[in-house]
Amino acid sequence: MVSATRTAHEIEVTAESLQEDLARLEIQKQALERELAAVAAHLDSVQRALSALTVLMGEPSGRRAAEQPEQAKADVPVVASTARTPQEQSAPRQTRPPQKGRPAASSPAEAEESRSYGALTEQILEYFAGVGDAEVRARDVAAALGRDTDSGSINAVRSTLDRLVGTSRLRRAGRGLYRAQKS
Repeated sequence: MVSATRTAHEIEVTAESLQEDLARLEIQKQALERELAAVAAHLDSVQRALSALTVLMGEPSGRRAAEQPEQAKADVPVVASTARTPQEQSAPRQTRPPQKGRPAASSPAEAEESRSYGALTEQILEYFAGVGDAEVRARDVAAALGRDTDSGSINAVRSTLDRLVGTSRLRRAGRGLYRAQKS
């Protein structure tokens, strides 16, 4: 009788430990997915900047330079994937047509990320509208938006700031400093 009680207790302890591990791994997975999304956004930003510079330079080899980022993408291994349940695997995907200049999301998670990036852009622009002509660090912007919990979230803010500078919606005031664009 004592061994049955002891065994039940050990099973309970193991189950609790596994539940804690599961919660920790879910948080880690979400952080890694955000970080991957930030890297992908930064990669897109760099590719667009490179394309714009190639056009500005007027190089006859512009086609070769534009092809290099595509080759780099092909050489990058996929580092994260999301597990799908059997119901999700058999269900047909419903996707919207791609927006002009933006590839279609290949999964519901990517679609959610792209919607949150649009929201992040708007949040950042609202924040800069409120701070006026002050110079602000990316980390301070992330903190003000509640996105300073991990490096992936902060990097997403940095990438978005860089894209906004690239589209002249914000300006860089110095190394790591950003300022609202004067109207």
